Amino acid sequence: MTLMTGKEYVESLRNLDIKVYMFGEKVENPVDNPIIRPSINSVAMTYDLAHDPEYEDLMTTTSHLTGNRINRFCHIHQSKEDLVKKIKMQRLMGQKTASCFQRCVGMDAFNAIYSTTYEIDKEKGTNYHERFKKYLVYCQDNDLVVDGAMTDPKGDRGLSPSQQEDPDMYVHIKEIREDGIVVRGAKAHQTGSINSHEHLIMPTIAMREEDAAYAVSFAVPTDAKGVFMIYGRQSCDTRKLEDDADIDLGNNTFGGQEALVIFDDVFVPNERIFMCKEWEYSGMLVERFAGYHRQSYACKTGVGDVLIGAAALAADYNGVPKASHIKDKIIEMQHLNETMWACSLACSYEGVKTESGGYLIDLLLANVCKQNVTRFPYDIARLAEDIAGGLMVTMPSEKDLKGNFTGPWVEKFLKGKIGADTENRMRVLRLIENITLGTAAVGYRTESMHGAGSPQAQRIMIARQGNLESKKEMARKIAHLDVSKDNF
Repeated sequence: MTLMTGKEYVESLRNLDIKVYMFGEKVENPVDNPIIRPSINSVAMTYDLAHDPEYEDLMTTTSHLTGNRINRFCHIHQSKEDLVKKIKMQRLMGQKTASCFQRCVGMDAFNAIYSTTYEIDKEKGTNYHERFKKYLVYCQDNDLVVDGAMTDPKGDRGLSPSQQEDPDMYVHIKEIREDGIVVRGAKAHQTGSINSHEHLIMPTIAMREEDAAYAVSFAVPTDAKGVFMIYGRQSCDTRKLEDDADIDLGNNTFGGQEALVIFDDVFVPNERIFMCKEWEYSGMLVERFAGYHRQSYACKTGVGDVLIGAAALAADYNGVPKASHIKDKIIEMQHLNETMWACSLACSYEGVKTESGGYLIDLLLANVCKQNVTRFPYDIARLAEDIAGGLMVTMPSEKDLKGNFTGPWVEKFLKGKIGADTENRMRVLRLIENITLGTAAVGYRTESMHGAGSPQAQRIMIARQGNLESKKEMARKIAHLDVSKDNF
């Protein structure tokens, strides 16, 4: 099959019987729902750019399994160059949508499961890797969007999966049959789940032997029997329901989305099972996926580029682009943004080849990258809000701008720099609001904190991979320490 266009992707979703609930009611037509559609448009951009000659080198590549041209979001990294092109693609997508474009989790799941199944088979004599390669070819050939699903609701965080009062707090194997398994549970915070053709499930933590039933990885179609989703609420989301909503949306074309995905006794055939109680390998899978996904936060630099541009435009419309403190704040925003980018590049260039042949990023630097992302977007957003001014959050509505009585007053008193258009000024301020406080904030600011694991999760990995003992030994040698004199 040839690469789909954005329009073909949207139409492919219409062929699925996706079961989505929002505000307590079933959504009969998710594709055209005004709250959901902007997130679909963001995914569609990953398809359209693949057909643009200017970007096809970033957006597409050659499958190492079939030799066919495929979308890079379905690719297994074969070199350091692939790792670098991945993040360049993600920054480009952030620049084009100023939102979350949702396919990164599937791409990162592909790569983590690919190498992990190889190593399971090597020790256990299973055939998960061959199963997964066939599944991957299916996704590549059909140019599918796949939701990589790792995070479970977790219930009582002080208890392991098998100790939970309700076993469904973690996705688990309820029954093993000759032809497959039956699973129950849920995955939370699932980015792009409603806009995906497939769900690719992974365990959320390193399991112990008593938690073996929770060490499971598998794939199911989004519209499989027993799978349904409850849409995640976003700030300012109901603005999209207003008649002729435009200016007040800030970004009226693109957006992101998350959902709670529920698995209510879902049957999974054997050919779609990639881990079944191999609890010893759950930690490897989690660590590798988390590393890939923390590298993926290069996407925030693309959205950051848009936010920096919007802040600079706000300064123009306010008439203060040459003020020294404004210029200094924009420089600081750029510094923070490029620091995130530099770390994402570093973990990519330091990638290594795994036994499976796929390339893995440097895990330490990937965690440092994501640790930066838990902080810097907040500072960039704060500076953007500072430059924009309080009008960003006190501004009258689009209907007031267009109202017969209110319009002339809004036009008069919201004008900034002499010669500047009032509506344009309002549009820029709404864009900043959208990225820092509105629906896009889910994919920029808040997700920067919790996406791909909490800040503490990265600090744990940094401590584990930082090789502190070797650094202490370096210091001992330089300081000429006689360790025989120490008694501790």
